Amino acid sequence: MFGFSLAIALPFMLFAMFPGWLNTLPKSGGWLNTVKVFLGFLELALAFKFLSNADLVLQMHLLEREVFLAIWIAVFGTLSLYLFGKITMPHDSPLPSISVGRLMLGLLVLTFTIYLIPGLWGAPLKLISAFPPPMEYSESPHGIGEGGSATAVTANLPQGSKSGPHGIVTFDDYETGMAYAKKQNKPVLLDFTGWACVNCRKMENFVWSREDILKIMKNDIVLISLYVDDKRELPKDKQFTTKDGDAIETIGDKWTDFMITKYKTNTQPLYVLIDLEGNSLNVETPTSSYVPADEYLEWLKTGIANFKK
Repeated sequence: MFGFSLAIALPFMLFAMFPGWLNTLPKSGGWLNTVKVFLGFLELALAFKFLSNADLVLQMHLLEREVFLAIWIAVFGTLSLYLFGKITMPHDSPLPSISVGRLMLGLLVLTFTIYLIPGLWGAPLKLISAFPPPMEYSESPHGIGEGGSATAVTANLPQGSKSGPHGIVTFDDYETGMAYAKKQNKPVLLDFTGWACVNCRKMENFVWSREDILKIMKNDIVLISLYVDDKRELPKDKQFTTKDGDAIETIGDKWTDFMITKYKTNTQPLYVLIDLEGNSLNVETPTSSYVPADEYLEWLKTGIANFKK
């Protein structure tokens, strides 16, 4: 809200400080309508982004990755046609020729549209990794045409787990994940995350994807991802009230309370490497967060080495 209010207030503040700038502005005309239309397309694209966040948090599966990308391809593809003059709006001025600036902007939007298309077939789209729903929130986790339906992907997974980022076996329940870790005799990586957490997606796409880190994530630890913004309601017999009087009614409430009570923070992402009794394996730095890949790798190796002692 502060960001939106700042963006709206900033032009008025600048023109109040430098009133002479008003005289340098071009007169309103067709160019201004083009600006309005361009911003309208951007607003439409961002509206679907925020709707996608709500869909993720509520786990409604209405705007899964393929649907979201198809909508963005349609929005930005139409915008590129508008900028090239192939589509006009009622209040547009006649466009006898396209200016260099408009042409370059049109080419940029068209390039972005083409960049989005391979995402339907499983491309990671790292340039916009925080915007689309994650790959696992998809009708086809391996991309359209790969024969990777959600049912096929989860067929051979341990009970209570799912295929997470980059195919990492992931549990979303603490007790179930800990029970599996004890059977496998492996340390546990607690991943306090959120469906709408931008930095969480960046860590998954830019850090977890690194070959040496991904190998550890797949083979040497058991991953438990706890979504603190999961709005699905807990069964009535699992709901409770904290000592501070906070009502714990949803799955996200439960994991948020667990994180705050146990680790005294409410930051996402938050990573904790623990042993089979729930004790932190990294004494000097018990938790990690949004950090560079090298630092994250060293933190993982230290915890795993302590587990093996």
